[in-house]
Amino acid sequence: MTDPDAASRGRFSKPARSAPDLRLVLGVLLVVGSVAGVYGIVAAADRRVTVYAAASALTPGERIDAGDLVQRSVALDGSDRLYLAAGRIPSGGLVVTQPVAKGELLPTSSVGTSSGVRSTSLVLQLATRVSGAVVPGAAIDIWAAADPDGVSTAASSDASAGSPDGGGPGAPVDATAPTVIVPGATVVRVLDDSGGLSVASSGSSVEVLVPRSRVARLLQAIAQKSALAVVPAGIPMAESATVGGS
Repeated sequence: MTDPDAASRGRFSKPARSAPDLRLVLGVLLVVGSVAGVYGIVAAADRRVTVYAAASALTPGERIDAGDLVQRSVALDGSDRLYLAAGRIPSGGLVVTQPVAKGELLPTSSVGTSSGVRSTSLVLQLATRVSGAVVPGAAIDIWAAADPDGVSTAASSDASAGSPDGGGPGAPVDATAPTVIVPGATVVRVLDDSGGLSVASSGSSVEVLVPRSRVARLLQAIAQKSALAVVPAGIPMAESATVGGS
């Protein structure tokens, strides 16, 4: 005889679980492996580093800290050491030694600590108005012409005594002739007579960054009331291309 209870248990019993499809498992593993491989290749190829860039134009002599800079994640292809890495600013900040344009990555050669900077800034009262090429960041030569009233003519008289016309090898040298007393200085800013910034370069005062080794010579010229003038040391590349093409 048939057991009714056994038949009832058979009708309501759960079906046996089937084994997972091997093809599905292999497909999932292939997808996961492909994603991991692509991620690994991209991660190995992306060698980006975080460095600082100028948030605004920086001029020589300016003191900066992290608030004056922005961070940029860039691929430098092995040139990481040439630029200031994020988090490498000392507590006392940095001093700009070379002009840096807005948005430009900050080269390590364009900044220094206050103790390591070999230049200092001075404001000069010029005898003439500066040209339009004298702008912040421009390289200039500082010329000085001695005050004729403060130059002794005794040496000139002795030098010309043996020559009736004052010429020839024994001819005197004009002590008042203009000479370059500071080559390769850098313009910090151009000032007008009221002390304000003059982008039109119409002022007669200019703040410059000069090597410390030349400060004494420059101050001596100022003390002797020499007439000072600044002359651009070179023409920027963009301007020289314009001049050559005109």
